[in-house]
Amino acid sequence: MKRREGFTLIELMIVVAIIAIIAAIAIPSLLNARKAGNEASAISSLRTLTTVNEQYRTRFQTYSDTLANLSNATYIDSVLGAGQKSGYTFAYANPSINTWNCTADPTDPGVTGDRYFFADQTGVIRFSATGTATTADPPID
Repeated sequence: MKRREGFTLIELMIVVAIIAIIAAIAIPSLLNARKAGNEASAISSLRTLTTVNEQYRTRFQTYSDTLANLSNATYIDSVLGAGQKSGYTFAYANPSINTWNCTADPTDPGVTGDRYFFADQTGVIRFSATGTATTADPPID
């Protein structure tokens, strides 16, 4: 009898099972890495806002009223200027001529990020694990 070339059904099932096991191990790590990347991006964006707000204040003698103003003056990119970047939503406020603050909340908590961030004119970035961060929350390390 002639031998046929190829794999048997059992061999193919074993390969599929091995791939499924590897995927089950790798996917949670990839999702956690994505969240960590989004959080790092949010922190970096808040650091950028701290720097560019001081530059804006030096030029215009007041802090910017909105993220869009910072974007229009080309201090930040248009993505951050629109208020959403890398899985985080940025809410910017300018309560007075000498102050500003910005919160960065995950757009889908637990999926795009686990922590919430806050920054203001002091340059200190704070975080909360339970909800929108404020001046009462601890600073990041």
